Amino acid sequence: MDGTRRSDIKPGVKVNIVLKKDQRSGDLTEGVVQDILTNSPSHPHGIKVRLKTGDVGRVKKIFI
Repeated sequence: MDGTRRSDIKPGVKVNIVLKKDQRSGDLTEGVVQDILTNSPSHPHGIKVRLKTGDVGRVKKIFI
């Protein structure tokens, strides 16, 4: 599942995000969602979240 819909993402869910510094390379960072930072119901590039590690990026994949 991609991360373009806010309703699909909840705190505690395991996701892959792309960090700002990795946007060109597309490298993904795996972690658990702590906070959802995007307020709109959807975003074409992925919902922005903060992981428990403190990393901030846009969700590219949600693990179910």
